[in-house]
Amino acid sequence: MKKSYLAFGAFIAIVAVSCSKKDATEPLQAPEAGIVNVLSQNTVAQEDTLIFKVKATPGSTFAWSVDNKDAAVKDSIFKFASQDLGEHTIAVTASRNGVTASSQASVTVYGKYKFGTFVLNEGNMTSENGSLTFISPQGVVTDSAYSKANSTDLGNVAQDLYIHNKKIYIISQNGKKNAVGNSFANDGLLVVANAETLKKEAAYNDELATLSWPTHVAVLNEENVIIRDNSGLYRFNTTTKALTFIKGSRSAAKLTMAVSNNKLFAAAGTKVYVIEPNKDTLTYGLDMKAAVSGVVRASDGNIWISTTGSPSKISKINYRDYSVIKANDITTGSVSAGFGATPGITAKGDTLYFSGAGTKIYRHVFSMNSTEFMVDAKTMVENAGIVYNNIAVHPLTGEVYLNTIKAYGLDYLINSISVFNFSNGTKLSANYKNYTNFPAGIFFTWNYN
Repeated sequence: MKKSYLAFGAFIAIVAVSCSKKDATEPLQAPEAGIVNVLSQNTVAQEDTLIFKVKATPGSTFAWSVDNKDAAVKDSIFKFASQDLGEHTIAVTASRNGVTASSQASVTVYGKYKFGTFVLNEGNMTSENGSLTFISPQGVVTDSAYSKANSTDLGNVAQDLYIHNKKIYIISQNGKKNAVGNSFANDGLLVVANAETLKKEAAYNDELATLSWPTHVAVLNEENVIIRDNSGLYRFNTTTKALTFIKGSRSAAKLTMAVSNNKLFAAAGTKVYVIEPNKDTLTYGLDMKAAVSGVVRASDGNIWISTTGSPSKISKINYRDYSVIKANDITTGSVSAGFGATPGITAKGDTLYFSGAGTKIYRHVFSMNSTEFMVDAKTMVENAGIVYNNIAVHPLTGEVYLNTIKAYGLDYLINSISVFNFSNGTKLSANYKNYTNFPAGIFFTWNYN
């Protein structure tokens, strides 16, 4: 009995010692660390925010960093926003009991103005410069966007813009002097800026001094910036600064020009001129047999052309050989551009809209040759006294944008950028009040991709 008892005691001692050693050598539980991208977005505009959340072992503490620099955030949630373009690395380190674990994610920041809607403002020609209003995809408005990016202004009576190869080209009618010869402090007749940030890259004024009230610009490449003025069309080489008149273009109309497949299409009375790079003469003059009120690039690369007359028509033109693919008579509503400098039609896919520079908006489905009245904006928009330049359809959402002012005089300061949704009935999906100063046009960045 005594021997057995000692043996049993020894067994207990051995077991106790073994358990003690096991406790002393067992490793501490390492924390887990994983990053959850709450919005599931890997790209973001300047100043916009992405939200990240760490998934970690309970009891952990956290430290966030951006591009290996401490972000001074210790919470489990990290909100990322940056002014710096390009790729960034978001990292989090979780710590528990002196043991750490890390995880990271990559995001890309693009320019604030890469995606969205621009409204270009002429400004009061006797007293102020042009300006640029921007509406983000989320509906956030940035007033005087160009001025905020550069601390300088666009030229007097800004008229048109075009985006090409990540650059935005903005033309003004008067540049640094208004119509009666008063001098203005601004960046001149033609401004070239980064299309994502609006930071000015170049400005031209004296180089274009021979132009007479330039109104429109379109770009084939940096050596072929096409500018329309009272005399016709010019080819401006931004590299050599040479300005060359394009022979035969004297009747070019004060209307937005369209670019498709490295060809430019410009309205000219009853004709549409075709211009190609590095040519000082017209490539072609297409006779539409009626006054052209709009030239717009179609989503398939062909060209929409509206004409007024009896009857008015919307035609689709082959961009290769300039033949008429199809033409529809328009007997309801008006495709006139009115006094404006923007097209009398606007298109998304097979669907076109027009208002005859008035408040009554019509929709035409080209393949069905059907036209229907959609809305009189006066019934839904307060102080819609005058439509200032023509409507434009959003290339992604299909919503129709309309600029109105209450009246002339100081009442131009009472205005609206109205957004109509016709997908299921008629809805005023947004109405941005008092942001414009004689709006020259509505421009969607996606149309230039």
